[in-house]
Amino acid sequence: MVFKGTKTRTAAQIAASLESVGGGLNAFTSREQTCFTARFPAAHLEEAVDVVADIVCRATVTPTNLASLENPSDYIHDLFATAFWGGHPLGQPILGSADTVSDMPRARILQFMSSHYRAESVLITATGAVSHDRLVALAKRKFVFPKGASTQGPTASRSGARAAVVKPNDNNQTHVIIGYPGPNWSDRDRMVMIVLSTYLGGGMSSVLFQRLREDRGLAYTIYTFHDTYRDAGIFSTYLATDKKRLGEALRLVFREFERVRSRRLTKSRLDQVKEQIKGQFLLGLESMTSRMNRLARFELMQGEHVPLSHTIRDVEKVTPGDIQELAKRMIDDSQRTVAILGPAAPQMVRRALGGTKVDIVSD
Repeated sequence: MVFKGTKTRTAAQIAASLESVGGGLNAFTSREQTCFTARFPAAHLEEAVDVVADIVCRATVTPTNLASLENPSDYIHDLFATAFWGGHPLGQPILGSADTVSDMPRARILQFMSSHYRAESVLITATGAVSHDRLVALAKRKFVFPKGASTQGPTASRSGARAAVVKPNDNNQTHVIIGYPGPNWSDRDRMVMIVLSTYLGGGMSSVLFQRLREDRGLAYTIYTFHDTYRDAGIFSTYLATDKKRLGEALRLVFREFERVRSRRLTKSRLDQVKEQIKGQFLLGLESMTSRMNRLARFELMQGEHVPLSHTIRDVEKVTPGDIQELAKRMIDDSQRTVAILGPAAPQMVRRALGGTKVDIVSD
């Protein structure tokens, strides 16, 4: 909405503001933060700060623009989040739906911005060829927010969570997400979860990719991912497979989960995973966007900058015993949620999940 116009710029002028100098504007929303980004040649710092401040502080949010928003495309993740979190706001689709967005009154959007876009809660982060003092001076002059802190959301909970949901359709592939509660951002086990996730499904060398795709041809795509929030976390596995092989694929995933619970990784295998993670962190420094996100994330979640050397040190500290202990606690069938989108026989899914109740989701 804020890209649709401000008191001094039309949508076309906003789009051209930085593209005309080879840069660009963008934004993204997670389940806890919204980020507006600008990428531009260093000589155009003032113009970049001006346009970002304009869209964040002075967007007109005209009602006629609401009809232009569309439905979210990656439905399986929304399906999973709703099942995992139940009625908690963390389970709501980030983009909403056609109905909720098109029917949303302008006053509600303005009230949201007034409640959350406040001086004590907004963070401005920059990386690259930028003068800190000049940026601070520009920010003071151009960004104008109400005083105080934003309204904080409710504590994370899984009231009304479901163990398994299936939304059938006629597609060729069946999409699956298997998720468990994981460490939050501040938990000392967060790095252990990153290492465990990388071992299980972090790339083509991971155990799940090798077992399901390379060895058995059971999955078109398979990977693990983890989300960490201020007071909660999720560890999940995504896979896409043929409906006839869904049961076999699920059983093999659970077999690997049980193996990592019952056996410790060898030191040599753990060292390989650590080198992979450290390499990814180091390569991330080559991207200004990655550096910016890292700075902002630590500042928002911990209130301080954490040098990469400290992160590397935390990776090095992880032991085979840490991995097994976390796997035992985290990969718990009683806390598991499975979401399936596509052709899937509920009885087969129930058998693969050990008799777990399966809810069918309709449109």
